[in-house]
Amino acid sequence: MPALEEPLKQPLKSVLGPATAKVMAEHLGLHTVGDLLHHYPRRYEERGQLTHLADLPMDEHVTVVAQVADARLHSFASSRAPRGKGQRLEVTITDGSGRLQLVFFGNGVHKPHKDLLPGTRAMFAGKVSVFNHRLQLAHPAYELLRGDGEEAVETWAGSLIPLYPATAKLESWKIGKAVQTVLPAAQEALDPLPPALREGRGLLPLPEALLKIHRPATKADIADARARLKWDEAFVLQVALARRRYADAQLPAVARRPRADGLLTAFDDRLPFTLTEGQQKVSREIFADLATEHPMHRLLQGEVGSGKTLVALRAMLAVVDAGGQAAMLAPTEVLAQQHHRSVTEMMGDLAEGGMLGGTEHATKVVLLTGSMGAAARRKALLDLATGEAGIVIGTHALIEDKVQFHDLGLVVVDEQHRFGVEQRDALRGKGKQPPHLLVMTATPIPRTVAMTVFGDLETSVLDQLPAGRSPIASHVVPAADKPHFLARAWERVREEVENGHQAYVVCPRIGDDIDEAADPKKAAKKKSAEDEAEKRPPLAVLDVADHLAKGPLQGLRVEVLHGRMHPDDKDAVMRRFAAGDTDVLVATTVIEVGVNVPNATAMVIMDADRFGVSQLHQLRGRVGRGSAPGLCLLVTEMPEASAARQRLNAVAATLDGFELSRIDLEQRREGDVLGQAQSGARSSLRVLEVIEDEEVIGEARSEAMALVTADPDLDHLPGLRTALDALLDEEREQYLEKG
Repeated sequence: MPALEEPLKQPLKSVLGPATAKVMAEHLGLHTVGDLLHHYPRRYEERGQLTHLADLPMDEHVTVVAQVADARLHSFASSRAPRGKGQRLEVTITDGSGRLQLVFFGNGVHKPHKDLLPGTRAMFAGKVSVFNHRLQLAHPAYELLRGDGEEAVETWAGSLIPLYPATAKLESWKIGKAVQTVLPAAQEALDPLPPALREGRGLLPLPEALLKIHRPATKADIADARARLKWDEAFVLQVALARRRYADAQLPAVARRPRADGLLTAFDDRLPFTLTEGQQKVSREIFADLATEHPMHRLLQGEVGSGKTLVALRAMLAVVDAGGQAAMLAPTEVLAQQHHRSVTEMMGDLAEGGMLGGTEHATKVVLLTGSMGAAARRKALLDLATGEAGIVIGTHALIEDKVQFHDLGLVVVDEQHRFGVEQRDALRGKGKQPPHLLVMTATPIPRTVAMTVFGDLETSVLDQLPAGRSPIASHVVPAADKPHFLARAWERVREEVENGHQAYVVCPRIGDDIDEAADPKKAAKKKSAEDEAEKRPPLAVLDVADHLAKGPLQGLRVEVLHGRMHPDDKDAVMRRFAAGDTDVLVATTVIEVGVNVPNATAMVIMDADRFGVSQLHQLRGRVGRGSAPGLCLLVTEMPEASAARQRLNAVAATLDGFELSRIDLEQRREGDVLGQAQSGARSSLRVLEVIEDEEVIGEARSEAMALVTADPDLDHLPGLRTALDALLDEEREQYLEKG
């Protein structure tokens, strides 16, 4: 290893002392000098300016710069200090417009009482909570900004004070001081960008960018540093993905071309409708991939209900035609059973290969899940090993060692983000040569996220709904502001049922209290009614079903469905609902993906603010699947001005999943998106913002592809190789390997 990169590889404990290093490793995932240099400030405070206290987020750990307006010491009686000896210090800090209350208790009041005199400026760090309708920080840590004394001048010399992503265990200013200690090592940072690229785009050298992001003299410094560091992140990630694609393109695969008058033709001839233009176009892309000698790696994004399953089924039939087998993986048993049911229904007697009544082209379609009986399972495994079954649909039970395929040609993975990378890999190992891979997702992903997260997959998008699908009307029901709206919601459900339709009611929790820590001590400390509303547990399926059956929906056939039921019971409930023997299904999000009951026209989502935007969109897609229009009611107790309500209004306002996924991304930070898609791997994105930086990502992608094609092993770029090694630390390495 060249001596050059040593300083950045140094473990923090040798530089900062064991206690600080331990907290950094455990709470921030920072282990080396290089890690700390890449822990960038979240924002900067200006010495002469104060934070906007009005905009502080609830329940988050914040650092603010503000001025003490007043400080009062109160005495009170409590169980610990019965004779009125309890002490509470209340300090009000201000930024000139908003105010924030700080409170200190007990013996902790003496030092702040001495330090925090009116007029004093300081940085305060703590968790924002609400008490008596006012924002407060309880026992915040603070650092006075005196502007005298050696240390203060040294650390906060600039007019821009960097505020770092911090934790309760380590305040921003302590991180700042640690950064100050390791900053000289930034001079030794190896630059991952090829010099021609850097100079051509006028980007700062890496050592300079690191200095400027941690110790900016001006706002322009920050902008230059961020522009440079964004490029690093986008480029290194795109090089990693380009190398994946390059390596994949070298793998051998069996080309699978459908026969002219085989199973696929027989299937298409029976379809009672014509494919949408989108379905035809995407099918052409997939068939072209299947016909090549390299494994297909394609992501099929489709709106809820755009007919992805049909496109995937046609690909599976093409592979069976060509003598191979196809496996479809679903994230849950309910879904695997549903797919199996809908595939066998679509295929009719073409799914009865080897049975009386099967036609000449027919094949066998088997289901394989963990809860099957031993005999059924043995039969399914045998059909796979002999090749009798051309199509298998199952959960990750398909991946177990015992499962042998005769000739696995295509793997279809449903709902990628619920499906680990190791699992994709294990299944891939079942083919004689790597099988073709089709990943389906109903969560629309903005183009840039697709380039970043699924950058090793080619993308196909289905964005038109099949003919005969009905629009879904969505409305927010503000249960707290307007209780009569909720009563009206239940009347609407009754009306749908009276018209011969069915409804879903979705709740965030199951509710037999296994999943709640029932702690009598905590229950004893009663809070105010407002606190109760904010802190009350999410509504539960069992309670809501009980309440509805006895109250607003009395006389209707109400059933429950949730994840802790026995699989056979779940299946029985779903079958009754699908057959129309149940009017209202009260369920958790087990129905989020793939449940298809065209007669269900209404959905009421309780505590809708507890679900993410794309999840609400997924859930809503379960209604309006037939010819009658769908109705989705989003019930919430959140006040009108809250961010949660704005999110729900956005969902009610549009049915365009791509639009919603942008809103979702802007509201959550990108890290969640990448984290979720990367099987929990820590997001490597620190300054790159996936939505805003679309241009950077696109350019980085084309630069990366050109570079990798010319020099796949990166022989001429040691700095880039070092950066790749750092990016692909163990978890990510596996992620990309197994993509």
